[in-house]
Amino acid sequence: MDIKLASWNINSVRLRIDQVIRFLDEEKPDVLGLQEIKCETDKFPYEPFREAGYNYIEVAGMKGYHGAATVSKLPMERLPTSFCPLDHARHVSTRVVAGDMSKGGMDFEFHNFYIPAGGDEADRTVNDKFGHKLDFIDNMKGYFTERFAKGDDQQVLVGDFNIAPHENDVWNHKQLLKVVSHTPLEVELLKTLQDTHDFTDTARLHRTDDEKIYSWWSYRAKDVFASNRGRRLDHIWVSPALHDAAVAAGRDGFKVHLDCRVWEKPSDHAPITQVLKL
Repeated sequence: MDIKLASWNINSVRLRIDQVIRFLDEEKPDVLGLQEIKCETDKFPYEPFREAGYNYIEVAGMKGYHGAATVSKLPMERLPTSFCPLDHARHVSTRVVAGDMSKGGMDFEFHNFYIPAGGDEADRTVNDKFGHKLDFIDNMKGYFTERFAKGDDQQVLVGDFNIAPHENDVWNHKQLLKVVSHTPLEVELLKTLQDTHDFTDTARLHRTDDEKIYSWWSYRAKDVFASNRGRRLDHIWVSPALHDAAVAAGRDGFKVHLDCRVWEKPSDHAPITQVLKL
């Protein structure tokens, strides 16, 4: 069976609810992780998602900013997790049941992250926001170490990681080496998280590092694709147990939905999707 996963930093779910529903109608993902929903949990627009067929909804909201939500056509249950040192609403972790277990279906954990941006200075001694970002990623590493030790190896990580790891995940590698989101320290820390647990970055699974991939473009650009000064801040990773399922989906199994970035009053991020052939 095919499972389609999606991730989108929507930059206010209430402001862009029509766009989200349009995306769900056109792309029909089974599970969607939203970041930066910018609303409290009780203010989340539950009904439009239910009307669209997404009856399973888990939200971590807070007033004014941050926030994450996962909506699913498939049954899922919330997992008790804590990653953010400042207790911001920056993640939703769930267990998703994909198909009838007695007929070859399986379940997997779906971790939806909005990793802190980290401020402007890549130095935690003068920038608490940068230290917060590094600590958040360290907490992720510790959590997955525990999960794998317990045999829970069917893991999916999605979200706005606020790090563009490869040289061709940014429009200009040399110019951005000192810019938070592409500094060597951040890139190395994210790589350590990935390598420690052998996660597959599905965007690069069927693409070489020479190919440019972006998912975010600044609002400052009048024509985002003419200048194309993008960064790949949004990610979908899978654990080794799901690696073959991502491989089987082929190159087209992963996609950045560029058209969404130029819809009227869009998010500065484009959604990404990954198909798993379970």
